[in-house]
Amino acid sequence: MKKHLLKKQISQKELQIKKLHLHQSSSDICNQLYNTLILEKAILKKELEELEKKPFLENFKHAFRKKEKLICDYWNK
Repeated sequence: MKKHLLKKQISQKELQIKKLHLHQSSSDICNQLYNTLILEKAILKKELEELEKKPFLENFKHAFRKKEKLICDYWNK
């Protein structure tokens, strides 16, 4: 249910962005509103991606991921 709601909100943001882009003038307020809408849409998309992740598969991938070595690890020995 939450996925459906997020998809609906994303489509509403896209519609608002299109409308604002058509009527966009050179004012700072319009540019700020446009940037805010883009940011809100990105946040909603990220939330949707997090909901679509499968926790078991992510844990499995994480368990077998190669550990990265940092430069500071060479001096800790």
